[in-house]
Amino acid sequence: MKKFRKVLDGLTTSSPVNPGGSPACGSAAGTPSAAPTPRELEIQETLMSEHFQICKTVRHGFPYQPTALAFDPVQKILAIGTRSGGVRLLGRPGVDCHCQHESGAAVLQLQFLINEGALVTACADDTLHLWNLRQRRPAILHSLKFNRERITFCHLPFQSKWLYVGTERGNTHIVNIESFVLSGYVIMWNKAIELSTKTHPGPVVHLSDSPKDEGKLLIGFESGTIVMWDLRVKRADFRIYYDEAIHSVSWHHEGRQFMCSHSDGSLSMWNLRNTAKPFQVTFPHGKSQRDGRKESCKPILKVEYKTSRNSSEAFVIFSGGLSYDKAGRRPTLTIMHGKAITVLEMDYPIVDFMVLCDTPYLNEVQEPYAVVVLLEKDFVVVDLTQSNFPIFENPYPMDVHESPVTCTAYFADCPPDIIPVLYSIGAKHKKTGYSHKEWPVSGGTWTIGSQTYPEIIVTGHADGSIKFWDATAITLQMLYKLKTSKVFENPKSGDMGRSGELVEEDPYAVQMISWCPQSRIFCVVGISAHVILYRFSKYDTNTTITSLEVRLQCEMEDVISPSDTENTPCYSDPSGLSPQPQPPSPRSNTPDSTRDSIPCLKVKDRMIRMPPGYQAELVVQLLWIDGEPPQQITSLDLNSAYGLLAVGNCNGLAVVDYLQKTILLCMNTLELYGSADPFQRLTRSPRKNRQSTSGLTELSDNQVSLDLERSKSPTSDHVNGHCTSPTSQPCPSGRARVPGGPEGPRLARRGPGRPPFRKAQSAACMEVSLPVSSLTEESRENSFSRSRSSSVSSIDRETKEAVTTLQFMESYGRKSDPLPTPCLWVGTSLGLVLIIPMSIPMDEQERQEDPVTVVPTGTVLMLKGSILRFSFLDFGGALIHSPYEVWRDQQAPGDPDRPRKRKLVNFSPSSSQEASGDCHLAVVCSEKQAKVFLMPTQACLYVHNITESSFLLRADVVSVCNSVCLACFCANGHIMTLSLPSLRPLLDINYLPLTDMRIARTFCFTNGGQALYLCSPTEIQRITYSQEMCDNLQEMLGELFTPIETPEAPNRGFLKGFFGGNAQTFDREELFGEASAGKGSRSLAQHIPGQGGMEGMKAAAGGVVGDLARARIALDERGQRLGELEERTALMMSSAETFSKHAHELMLKCKDKKWYQF
Repeated sequence: MKKFRKVLDGLTTSSPVNPGGSPACGSAAGTPSAAPTPRELEIQETLMSEHFQICKTVRHGFPYQPTALAFDPVQKILAIGTRSGGVRLLGRPGVDCHCQHESGAAVLQLQFLINEGALVTACADDTLHLWNLRQRRPAILHSLKFNRERITFCHLPFQSKWLYVGTERGNTHIVNIESFVLSGYVIMWNKAIELSTKTHPGPVVHLSDSPKDEGKLLIGFESGTIVMWDLRVKRADFRIYYDEAIHSVSWHHEGRQFMCSHSDGSLSMWNLRNTAKPFQVTFPHGKSQRDGRKESCKPILKVEYKTSRNSSEAFVIFSGGLSYDKAGRRPTLTIMHGKAITVLEMDYPIVDFMVLCDTPYLNEVQEPYAVVVLLEKDFVVVDLTQSNFPIFENPYPMDVHESPVTCTAYFADCPPDIIPVLYSIGAKHKKTGYSHKEWPVSGGTWTIGSQTYPEIIVTGHADGSIKFWDATAITLQMLYKLKTSKVFENPKSGDMGRSGELVEEDPYAVQMISWCPQSRIFCVVGISAHVILYRFSKYDTNTTITSLEVRLQCEMEDVISPSDTENTPCYSDPSGLSPQPQPPSPRSNTPDSTRDSIPCLKVKDRMIRMPPGYQAELVVQLLWIDGEPPQQITSLDLNSAYGLLAVGNCNGLAVVDYLQKTILLCMNTLELYGSADPFQRLTRSPRKNRQSTSGLTELSDNQVSLDLERSKSPTSDHVNGHCTSPTSQPCPSGRARVPGGPEGPRLARRGPGRPPFRKAQSAACMEVSLPVSSLTEESRENSFSRSRSSSVSSIDRETKEAVTTLQFMESYGRKSDPLPTPCLWVGTSLGLVLIIPMSIPMDEQERQEDPVTVVPTGTVLMLKGSILRFSFLDFGGALIHSPYEVWRDQQAPGDPDRPRKRKLVNFSPSSSQEASGDCHLAVVCSEKQAKVFLMPTQACLYVHNITESSFLLRADVVSVCNSVCLACFCANGHIMTLSLPSLRPLLDINYLPLTDMRIARTFCFTNGGQALYLCSPTEIQRITYSQEMCDNLQEMLGELFTPIETPEAPNRGFLKGFFGGNAQTFDREELFGEASAGKGSRSLAQHIPGQGGMEGMKAAAGGVVGDLARARIALDERGQRLGELEERTALMMSSAETFSKHAHELMLKCKDKKWYQF
């Protein structure tokens, strides 16, 4: 523990000065005040760099762009491979593991070593990997890289250590799973087909051993050729040449017949007694034409042929095969059971499917009980044991992306009663009709750890829906869903004129979320410049929604001198309309130039029945001004104790009293300063220089060149909802944009009436890359000194200044305040901080009737870059929480004689005084630096320049290890933590080398050393930056492998063994081993040892038992070397015996020859 002491000798000595020469802090006019009484600040900081470490914990959601599927029927573990090289392993709820190939190559195929705790993956870079699943975090044991041939299909027989690998050239290689080396046994394509065949059979698309005889391998080629290869005698038993291309093959369990699916939508059945032609060809979805032929159908990509004990009819399940004339039909899965044909329509294209059976043995009656269907964006399991084929209720959170995610929020250590309440309300709206049987993927074990606390993740979506998720103990479970679109009337074509075009497809998309778990008040910011306030109730109600319309735009055309701009709040009239109301224009057929005082959406003005849960109480909407749409909302904060809501954008600030349903303040940003503007700017009409904002919507899916992104900040990139910086400028074609070039800042003007946003794309789709490369000294210099120039001439050219962050808090609005009072802290895109004190009646009755006074005082603090976060500490270094109201159900039936009163926490001068002593510390973080101020003197105690070449995307003050720190996420991918209040760097790790707008919009920190972001359009990645959680992560994760006895092999019986054919014992080791087949070609495949073997053990050998583990490793290495030495010795002996034998044969041959016969 280290003590930090700092003597405050006065404002002039303790306040640093920024590079531009403006005071970093001080009084309203920027002049130092009287020096405070010297005192010693003593705060014991307990956090050290040893307390921090970055580690991924768990990934939730549907695997993005899936490519392959596999299932272990004994362990009951499911694996899904993806195009980005990821592997998702799923078992019972809580058993959920994500693995990633370092190469990032797409996973082509997955093969479980059934009941062995291992998995083989075949990737698009022609590499095979063996994963060890007997540890909580699977690791690669071996890899085998093919150099000259491309892998197309793999097959691993049950209880075999030899893997068959088919290639694009048509060859079949055999790999030893234990050593991961090639066998010398190879089935060449020209040996498999007849010599008279003139064409290449194509790539291998199927490999399987006969259920009747493991020594027979069925090889399917793409062209339609099928070969039954006898592995013992190394020749083909029979060859089939079919006209249509083959997609898949499936055996009957008796091994006498098999079924093929073809590219013309047909299924062909073949009997081993007569392979000249198929004994049955069917077009399941093809109709007979007039000439007797079947109509052409789409390919059947996969077929499964399974038998059942309870029925003489087999199950035939396949995907595809629909006729071409049915255009627009959704993808289908067809289940044929006898004469009954059931077609299941899917919402997305089918990637793969697999029939789950009771037995792992192919030569036994399969007894199918479910079908796992992997779709492009969903995962479905169908129950085959019921005639109507219902689906199972999915216990995994696979519907995170049901509507594209646009924003996220993460709340750790929530009130313990909030999760059961949300779950009970959400359970009433769950879908029905699911199968009543248990979820079939039930492998692994998982127990809730000892160190758990309530955690909730909230996601906002493009369709306006909000989802609450229970994220306790690294799981994710849906709690409650809220649809914000129900607040508004459905927009009709032509009904809203330009407003309809403004929000085209996603008018309700969620931009921002603010939630107070203690009071259960929830606030949503939408893309149509609206804010909805919800209250929670366990009872349904019939009510009308109050709507407030805010004209948040400066109306002054002429230049006004600073003396004329008085800081007078704009009060609204009792009707709830904004100041200076104008008659609303008609909502249809109105020219953009005359459209005025109209919101983008129409709130329902009738009585509405609201079910239990979150019920809308108030809607605040920004209005069109003179044909211009409202600018997007960039900041929001609410305080349940004050009953106030603050909203800001690039035009100004509005403060709403949601208890009295009135607008308290509606001012342009410059008007908030008055004469205290540090840049002495003159107020002008923002209509003269209109800026284009995009927010969620105009971001391209394509990657933007890094050159165009250098030196940008959120104030020019719209990161986290910030609008364009007043000092930004458009970049010429082909040139990088450098803020504040020599020609001076300019603005990109938008044409009249042009909507500032189009479609509300999800945060998942925003693939705009952010800066990762280092800048030159010149551009690094320009990145701040020009873009954040304090020159009056450059700033004065544009009066717009976005409100980027807001915070209600008990603080000091003026230096002379003796006690803390309710204040609103306002941060702007120019790095300025304003403190606005408020006078709020204490009595509950007076609060409902008397007005709240909001008077800006002009108090200004300054930082580099756009302001991101405020937080407050007491003199013990503990976090001071904002006041809040304890939740009470306003809809609950109560006693009229004893009305329920508001219960406020931390809302009184006495309580605030006791919590913070005679003063407190204010932590202010911008995109460039962080400062700690002493309140009320406003003296700057500590300052830390976080980054020069990049900028912060997210900053939060969080609780870690019973202390607090400042956690930051930088645009160059770095995650940093700083101690408080000294701002000492504790952690700086380059976690994400390349980041994009999706991550920038969804990254958020929370208490307990946790964070999350949207790593793909469908997945949420949770990480921890706490060393303690990293150490405890192993016990929090589920076990993928559990020891289970392998089912007994089926008993053939005497008669079946006597009459069942020539089933022979088959020793693969004898055929494929090095002794008989020789070594495989080293140039064909290269063995790469994995990190999960001896190297992984070395890395794990640490901690208390490190010495013992290292000794064991050394012993294992010695045994391994002795084993290798023994193998080499045996090889040398074998070679010597062979040489001696050949020498003896040569001696006998030449024994009786004369010298002239040589």
